[in-house]
Amino acid sequence: MDEVRPRRRQVLHGLAVTLSAPGWGGCDTGTEPPVPPVSPPRREPTSSSAPSSPAGPPPVAAVADIPLGGGRVVDRPDGRKLLLVRPAEADVRGFDPTCPHQGCTVPPPVDGVITCPCHASQFDGPTGALRRGPATRGLTAVPVKVEGEHVVLA
Repeated sequence: MDEVRPRRRQVLHGLAVTLSAPGWGGCDTGTEPPVPPVSPPRREPTSSSAPSSPAGPPPVAAVADIPLGGGRVVDRPDGRKLLLVRPAEADVRGFDPTCPHQGCTVPPPVDGVITCPCHASQFDGPTGALRRGPATRGLTAVPVKVEGEHVVLA
């Protein structure tokens, strides 16, 4: 049985026709309206966060949900992650939980140390400062503040 292979010219012609078809974005004739961007689904507040007041930013966590001497990774309103640590009763600090070495997400501190699960870089729990590499710098601070019983982005 002979195998029939398309010629290069036929393949390229078929590709050009496909890419110029409406909806593929290859050849915009200007006759179709642009497609509006898709909005992310609306996130409902969790039981640990209260609805935001019209005057202030939405809460990212309840202070009571962050263990004293430890921390918790939460979602920001924009969907990115946030590491909250609570070194003292009324002191809550925020960090981007992305390890500066290769982008792994770090967990909350254990015994005052944040250890990257990918390559074992270590960071100081209360300050995010680098303790041991291979990372070459500490975690990036994210300004947060306590408003009542909740933590909000500052």
